[in-house]
Amino acid sequence: MFIKVKYLLFLFLVLITSTSLHASAATEVSANAVVCAPSSDNINAGDLNIFHSVSPPAHKIREIAWLVLGICAAIFVVVEGVLIWSIIRFRKRARDAGEPVQVFGSNPVELAWTVIPTIIVFVLALATLRTIREVELTEPPAGSLNVDVIAHQWWWEYRVPNLEGNGTIITANELVVPVGRPIWLTLHSADVIHSFWIPQLNGKTDIIPNHVNHTWFQAERAGIFLGQCAEYCGTQHANMLLRVTAVDDAAFKAWCIHQSSDVVSDPAVEQGRNMFLDLACMNCHSIDGVSEGAFGPNLTHIMSRTTIGAGVAPLNPTTLRAWVDDPQNLKVGCNMPSLELDPSQLDSIVAYLLTLK
Repeated sequence: MFIKVKYLLFLFLVLITSTSLHASAATEVSANAVVCAPSSDNINAGDLNIFHSVSPPAHKIREIAWLVLGICAAIFVVVEGVLIWSIIRFRKRARDAGEPVQVFGSNPVELAWTVIPTIIVFVLALATLRTIREVELTEPPAGSLNVDVIAHQWWWEYRVPNLEGNGTIITANELVVPVGRPIWLTLHSADVIHSFWIPQLNGKTDIIPNHVNHTWFQAERAGIFLGQCAEYCGTQHANMLLRVTAVDDAAFKAWCIHQSSDVVSDPAVEQGRNMFLDLACMNCHSIDGVSEGAFGPNLTHIMSRTTIGAGVAPLNPTTLRAWVDDPQNLKVGCNMPSLELDPSQLDSIVAYLLTLK
């Protein structure tokens, strides 16, 4: 009896400790989220719930997720039901004498726990293969918009065909697409393995150096859809965020026209423009008609975006100044160094960047 009590106490302590650790971890995560989370109303729009699908590939993934969840729930109910029944039915009673009858092997039971799991695995395999076939297309859907995605540590580059003119629109971190049109993504990596994943729109697709992968989605309604690099890629993997905005055709055309427009030269910020060219900024960042840097995000229309640093903070004059001053304060380990600008240099460059709308 004493041994049984000690055993129960041990299980109780394990349960309490586990609960405390989970609560502590949750508190730590929540605290970090409060510190790191942007305070913009728009930056956290959308969600990462696979059951809130708004695209054909995501619908198929949701269906198989429900199937797996249903089978697992049924197994749980059956197993726990048998366990509870066994505890009640075969508990020791006062009238019991001696050791109960021992059963060594049961052909029906062994057959059941072999055949039933085999059938379950077979059903899941067929469902999975069907889903893969329907989701992973080998050719772009009819009428699709073909977008090149280049994954960098730790940001995203998009090359979108300019439907309202010639050439290609190059932007970073935030992708704008038309509602109701298939979007065919060609995925490249500039450095290490990444993974493109927007739960409401499509499944996870790895992005591998020196290898081209493809994925697609078709937003069925307007909105902002969030995603995440889903393959560990280094220090700031967790802050390599995805943001897709689906708009109607008129808004998408207006976006294309705006993104392909020339940068307006404002004489009032000429000093900041010259500093951008004289300092190391131009070596990494490209601004159409101004510089041709190839290592960092294109800044031609940076102020038309809603976030900075691949989604780590809302984009406004305050966060832009903080980023230019020392990017490591917002995104530790990112590849952009601090140039140690004095206040007047910092003000001039920020004033120039604020005109790039």
